[in-house]
Amino acid sequence: QVQLMESGGGLVQAGGSLRLSCAASGTIISIVSMGWYRQSPGQERQLVATLNSGGGRNYADSVKGRFTISRDNAKNMVFLQMNSLKPEDTAVYYCNSRLYTDIGNWDDYWGQGTQVTVSS
Repeated sequence: QVQLMESGGGLVQAGGSLRLSCAASGTIISIVSMGWYRQSPGQERQLVATLNSGGGRNYADSVKGRFTISRDNAKNMVFLQMNSLKPEDTAVYYCNSRLYTDIGNWDDYWGQGTQVTVSS
């Protein structure tokens, strides 16, 4: 079993900052990628940022220059530093990891989500 545990969401004023953390635990052989997605009411879940095992980063255009994704490989953790937050960043943020739990078997795992609310 693999679990992803998120923390760090909350309420912040526009222009402020938040840092999200996610820790993966369980039977993990290796991690292909870790990242963050978000979902607003009535919207589909959308990619925010991902970071693969080779260090490659991918950001949604809407967060480039404001958000930074990073990892602690030793602890199987991923972080999302969010600066210059805007009301449109308000959403439930989900941690995602694509990882191997056995040789040759990989799957996508999701956290339970953490609410980020940005007031204007």
